[in-house]
Amino acid sequence: MKLSNSFFYTIRENAKDEDSVSGNLLVRAGMIKKSSSGIYMIMPMGKRVLQKIETIVREEMDATGAQELLMPVLIPEEVYEKSGRREAFGANMFALKDRYQKRYVMGPTHEELFTIAATMKGSSYKDFPYNLYQIQTKFRDETRPRYGLIRVREFIMKDAYSFDVDEESMHVSYMKMFHAYKKIMERLGLTYKIVKADTGAMGGSLSEEFQAITPIGEDVVVGCEHCDFSSNLEITEVVDQASDDTAELRQMEVVKTPDAKTIEEVAAFFQKAADDFVKTLIYKIDGKTYAFLLKGTRELNETKVLKLLQANEMELADFDEVERVTHAKVGFAGPIGIACPIIMDREVTHMKNFIVGANQTDHHIVNVNVKDFEVSMIADIAQVKEGDICPVCGHRLTFAKGIEVGNTFKLGTKYAESLGLEYQDETNKLHPVQMGCYGFGLGRAMAAIVEQHNDASGIIWPASVAPYQVAIVVVAIKDEEQMRVATALYEELSAAGIDVVLDDRKERPGVKFKDMELIGIPYRITVGRGAVDGKVEFRARTASENEEWLISETKAKLMEIVK
Repeated sequence: MKLSNSFFYTIRENAKDEDSVSGNLLVRAGMIKKSSSGIYMIMPMGKRVLQKIETIVREEMDATGAQELLMPVLIPEEVYEKSGRREAFGANMFALKDRYQKRYVMGPTHEELFTIAATMKGSSYKDFPYNLYQIQTKFRDETRPRYGLIRVREFIMKDAYSFDVDEESMHVSYMKMFHAYKKIMERLGLTYKIVKADTGAMGGSLSEEFQAITPIGEDVVVGCEHCDFSSNLEITEVVDQASDDTAELRQMEVVKTPDAKTIEEVAAFFQKAADDFVKTLIYKIDGKTYAFLLKGTRELNETKVLKLLQANEMELADFDEVERVTHAKVGFAGPIGIACPIIMDREVTHMKNFIVGANQTDHHIVNVNVKDFEVSMIADIAQVKEGDICPVCGHRLTFAKGIEVGNTFKLGTKYAESLGLEYQDETNKLHPVQMGCYGFGLGRAMAAIVEQHNDASGIIWPASVAPYQVAIVVVAIKDEEQMRVATALYEELSAAGIDVVLDDRKERPGVKFKDMELIGIPYRITVGRGAVDGKVEFRARTASENEEWLISETKAKLMEIVK
């Protein structure tokens, strides 16, 4: 491509409404432009990057034997009602009606349609296994879109689905895709970890995330300082450690604590550590009120709670509801006499003589023990903290942030059972089909690459996904010899299959150099005054100095580097 007659632009200033490095750089490089909150245009230079990511993904999918198809975006809402997922998605689905008042949704994911499509294949055990995939746009009405392409409302995703007759063969299909994902991440130049995760609305028995490690990541990746344990924060177990405390149980006592509501304020009032307190958090979960008891220094893990109660939505109870169940102002909730079911974190079972709210305004109770109140359930509902005990080896846990780029699921028979996907075995007996699901976010991958590969000058694309592998920059376009050499090199390299862009714009050399650095072209050839002597300058994007090359050797040298 020649820039002099193309749609190409860059922006010098930082984007004011972008809250991530990748979002800012991609906007400045003219690769994306925000249309509205969480919705982006992909501009020509960005489209080239996205296509190269797509090519890598497609090559690895095809290598597993998966077959590509294309599903519609507009899906009858009843499909999700039949599978039991309409309520789980809730307001995250974009919903609409056609002129006949028939209800539709904009597809947030396509498990249901793939399952329906699979019923067309036949029903004999001999028809399996097989794997289908698509690269398609998805829509989710995110509450808070952010971080550029990382958390958006409209995004491009590759989703694949495997179909097998039993768990053993499903595992074989799953591992094929698992290894394909590892190859994709490596070809994209991403530093990543694979972590166990919550299956969420997808369901199934196993979920593993491919997390690109970056400081801006939305997810917390939990690792271990000693072993190879890795997990998403949402599902990491807080190891149950029995206390060796032999202290005698004391008599409860109600103490007036004026204006002391928070753990910090109550701790200061009693001159105690926060771990001597048990806090009571009150939530509404699918319309029902619950109280949760946690050690004073712990946070509630909502993912664990939703899974425990097999619920869809939870939120903190409003002030009126808190006052209704506690008979007190907000800040004094406790387990004794509260008018709702109590779910207690198992860590609290090892505590003695702790302090709780008294369900009485401006009062707390000291020397409370588990025997003093009734609970509906005891479970691991706390959020793990950095430095906690590893559930595998007992050493300390470490935290890192990550962007979930890919996710693999063992769905089992969840969708096959609800949508009637069955096969006949050798004895003509019917069984539900075992399914796997494999998602990969192309836009997220693009953003993750930029988060990991950038410097003060701009993006540093790995050669595998760069919009162009080589940029030829002409110093003086009015110099006939420079233009002749640059044009000849451009045509020669293009003919050799190298992705090359010719910067022949009427701009100062410094502007051109900065633009090529900003958009992240891996290699630059500068055609300047040395052209009359048969020489050009070569510079890799990450190099600090130029190299002088003979024009006659340029093609061969670039072929060796690029290929």
